Amino acid sequence: MKLFSEGKIGSLVVPNRVVMTAMGVAQSAEDGDVTDLEVAFYRERARGGVGLIITECMIIDWNNGRGNLHQTSAADNRHIPGLKRLADAVHEYESRIIGQLYHPGRQGFVHVNGVESMPAPSDLCDAMTQQPVHAMDIDEINALVDSFAQAAWRLSQAGFDGVEIHAAHGYLLNSFLSPYANLRTDQYGGSTENRVRIIKQIVEAIRNLCGKDFAVITRISADEYLSMVGKVDQGITLDEGIAIAKALEDMGCDALDVSSGVYETMNTAWEPFAYEEGWKSHLAAEVKQAVSIPVIGVSVYRNPSFAEALLEEGKLDFVGSARAHFADPHWSSKAEAGEPGSIRRCISCLACMESLVAADETGGPSSCAINPRTGREKFSIPVDGAGKLVVVIGAGPAGLEAAVTAAERGCSVIIFEKKSQIGGQLNYAAQPPGKDKINWMIEFYQNRIEALDIDLRLNEWPRSADIAALEPAAVIIATGSEPVLPRSIPGLDGENVHTPPEVLMGEVDLSGKKVAVVGSGMTGIETAEFLAVRGCELSLFEMLPNIGPGVYFQNMMDIMPKLGAHGVQFYPEHKLLGVEGDTAAFERADGSRHEDRFDAIVISLGTRPECNCGDDIRDYIPEAVTIGDSNKPGRITDATTSAWLAIRELSFN
Repeated sequence: MKLFSEGKIGSLVVPNRVVMTAMGVAQSAEDGDVTDLEVAFYRERARGGVGLIITECMIIDWNNGRGNLHQTSAADNRHIPGLKRLADAVHEYESRIIGQLYHPGRQGFVHVNGVESMPAPSDLCDAMTQQPVHAMDIDEINALVDSFAQAAWRLSQAGFDGVEIHAAHGYLLNSFLSPYANLRTDQYGGSTENRVRIIKQIVEAIRNLCGKDFAVITRISADEYLSMVGKVDQGITLDEGIAIAKALEDMGCDALDVSSGVYETMNTAWEPFAYEEGWKSHLAAEVKQAVSIPVIGVSVYRNPSFAEALLEEGKLDFVGSARAHFADPHWSSKAEAGEPGSIRRCISCLACMESLVAADETGGPSSCAINPRTGREKFSIPVDGAGKLVVVIGAGPAGLEAAVTAAERGCSVIIFEKKSQIGGQLNYAAQPPGKDKINWMIEFYQNRIEALDIDLRLNEWPRSADIAALEPAAVIIATGSEPVLPRSIPGLDGENVHTPPEVLMGEVDLSGKKVAVVGSGMTGIETAEFLAVRGCELSLFEMLPNIGPGVYFQNMMDIMPKLGAHGVQFYPEHKLLGVEGDTAAFERADGSRHEDRFDAIVISLGTRPECNCGDDIRDYIPEAVTIGDSNKPGRITDATTSAWLAIRELSFN
């Protein structure tokens, strides 16, 4: 496979064409030092066969250049020993490591940096962050150039193979490149030549300090996609992106890492579910046609065969992804071994981004919904099961993760599932438009069940006494949850009242009907879209002041315009009082009453644990462990994490 052939970036030889591109992991200490957790995280990706690892964006200026409270720093010489530990860990497995250097600029936050305003090319605040900014003067620009160069020098002293200058995604250098954000009239504004000047100075300064053999990559947003937010013909479009790429080649960059988007259009940079694999491959392909230096391309790459085809077609030189390797650190080795079915393919659920955004409050690290090991690489599970029997009741995401983890620990495993297929609520979640990647989870677990010789018993729901008769060393209760239909609301037992699973699994067909969806959490919103594309006249009701309470904002950015395009009517601050026949009655926030007639009413007011064996089994096996929704309804990440932790904590003494 070309994917596993050597590549070169400048004088740097990379063992294969697989690149783990930069992604925040929130694993550093609050003083910016590298931690053992961080070293273990990157070491595992190197052990998994990634040819080139690009770290999360590193701080170059501690005074005003921080993005979050747990971010790796290259802003001071005191960080060099920790950075060296990181580089050495990656080099143990012959992988190469590049440190990404950046400054958040107008997309940074004043409270994180303890300043009154963030530096920017012009006095124009970012539409998303709304932070106060100031236009940088020449002295500040010169200091910034020096900060980039000094940070690069520190990485060279730590044994890194090079640096990536982050000039994408709306951060400070991207805002200098963008005609939308850069309104300067001096030598740093106006023409493409002027707007790239600051990067030219940074590249020259790095070369002077680090030498010609220290690889220098620049990451760009080849298209900011501002037209998606109504700013047509503004900012960097592909033609301008190509002009910038040519200028970067001329100034001596060794390679280009081609991405897209800014915070206003962040779903083009960190894509949610619905974006298809390879949707923006044309950006890297067009840049590659215009330059002779290597091009790293990113575009929701998940499948080795897809990546290989891009290389064979000459559309890029290196295949980049952050989340693919976040979800499975051994993506590369599994692909090279011809075992794609054993890869945990990222489903683009954005749990990683959501946890990263929340890391300042939670303390981090960022996490992965489909791989609970991510961020916990420092904590291994011993292979000490010695064939002891673990019985898992339920084959939803929690039960499946528990079963696979127990088998990998060396246990003998039986899974009981009352339905005819595995997956549990994953089967419902995969039905809304653009959610089919969730089926990849089900496929992964099915493949692992077969590979690990797990005894899967479908259409079977044993009695507690039968389970006890098996004499298991442990029982894992993963029976899941069921929709809530509050008894306090009259009329929910009517024939025209349904739950999301009934709708999503086709147990009822509401196509073309007038439908009310009550509850606008993620399940309610996605059920609404499922119905909207089937021609329903749809109304979405929410008791709270805003539609989508608790839904991660990127998912809201993705789905709300789609619902609007389908003509969905939104009713926040509407509390369901009851249903009588085809009429639903709601109470508004001001106490007034709203009634309307519907062909069908879908109730999406959450779930509750499905209690159908948990208490009983403890009469026979007191140490039975309840996980996932059986314990407390939550998301996929809650299910898989609780499963992994439960198996890790089992004692077989």
